Amino acid sequence: MKEFLVELTTTVPEGTRPEEVTRRRAAEAVRAGELAATGRLGRLWRPVGELRSIGLWRADDEADLRANVLGTLPLWPWMTADVTALQSHPNDPGSTS
Repeated sequence: MKEFLVELTTTVPEGTRPEEVTRRRAAEAVRAGELAATGRLGRLWRPVGELRSIGLWRADDEADLRANVLGTLPLWPWMTADVTALQSHPNDPGSTS
């Protein structure tokens, strides 16, 4: 699978009931755990003081990432995503080669 750096920003639509936000956020945590267990979500960070997230995600290609990975997140309809495809760097200290 290919790796992608994804910046996600969630904007809750005005007028959304707080119970719906709470429900989706709880479901989001469950789904993130499922995606991590299958290797689709590698890491997830939140910049200090911000309400966006940056993650290392894996998929066959960007279409697969958007449709079958990110698209399965309960908050996805409220998200914008900035996707950057990644490739190995020859000087990566984490490389196994």
